[in-house]
Amino acid sequence: MNIGVIIFLVFVLFIFLSSFFTVKQQTAVIIERFGKFHSMRQAGLHLKIPLIDKVAGRVNLKITQLDVIIETKTKENVFVKMKVSVQFKVIQENVYDAFYKLEYPHDQITSYVFDVVRAEVPKLRLDDVFERKDDIAIAVKRELNEAMTTYGYDIINTLITDIDPDPQVKNAMNRINAADREKSAAEYEAEAQRIRIVAKAKAEAESKRLQGQGIADQRREIARGLVESVDVLNRVGINSQEASALIVVTQHYDTLQAIGADTNSNLILLPNSPQAGSDMLNNMVASFTASNQVGEAMKKAQRKKKDNDDYKRPDYLNQIEDTTNDDKEE
Repeated sequence: MNIGVIIFLVFVLFIFLSSFFTVKQQTAVIIERFGKFHSMRQAGLHLKIPLIDKVAGRVNLKITQLDVIIETKTKENVFVKMKVSVQFKVIQENVYDAFYKLEYPHDQITSYVFDVVRAEVPKLRLDDVFERKDDIAIAVKRELNEAMTTYGYDIINTLITDIDPDPQVKNAMNRINAADREKSAAEYEAEAQRIRIVAKAKAEAESKRLQGQGIADQRREIARGLVESVDVLNRVGINSQEASALIVVTQHYDTLQAIGADTNSNLILLPNSPQAGSDMLNNMVASFTASNQVGEAMKKAQRKKKDNDDYKRPDYLNQIEDTTNDDKEE
């Protein structure tokens, strides 16, 4: 077998093998004949005419994601970087349009994303950009769908996955948040302190009230006991002054006995001499006597003054006053 036959057989084998080609799943192949669109082939094994038909290209029918980084500014002139993720795919029925009408779909999608984001974000403040990022994503998707459907592309979803303000702005925002939290903590601490002070004041007021009520009840009972003691002594022929003096002296010695019963007491009662009881009694009797004398003298002076006034006034005025006093008594 000569060399020419070998070359011919190799050429025939090459032509035969080039007549077959395979298409993967979720892929479309464009076949051109003499440079003109001839057919579109789906997944599987296919046959074409060698040297006449040519595989012009393969179109991916899977969902593809394109991440677009955009730097823009907000309404208050704060620059932010936003990452917009666009998920899209070629419409299977429009593979021809996707292959022939648009050469660089990624660049086209990026341009529309830039246009929409830079039109929407400057209308919003920085806080609103974070809160309304879904609205921005919806606006991007709507604009892309209107533009890319013509070229055979379907926009599945658009997501704003990152919003990154300028580092100085982030630091300022962190300081503001920290200051607000410190302010809230201070207000809560002040309110808690106020509640503690008010509660303590109320407790002290209630304690003082109960203490005063207890002292008043104690003194009331002591006074009632003294009255009963004086009544008992009066029944056996002891007058009120002597009974009062006797009670005071008795309480004095009871106090001395109570002090002596406590071995650890440092209290000293003055006067504490043996004749202290009698001195106290004499002083009380003298005080009562002097008090009675002063009272009687004051009564006499008032009666004398009244008699002098009655003597100086006309009789008819005295009669009117007597009549008035009688009416009051009635």
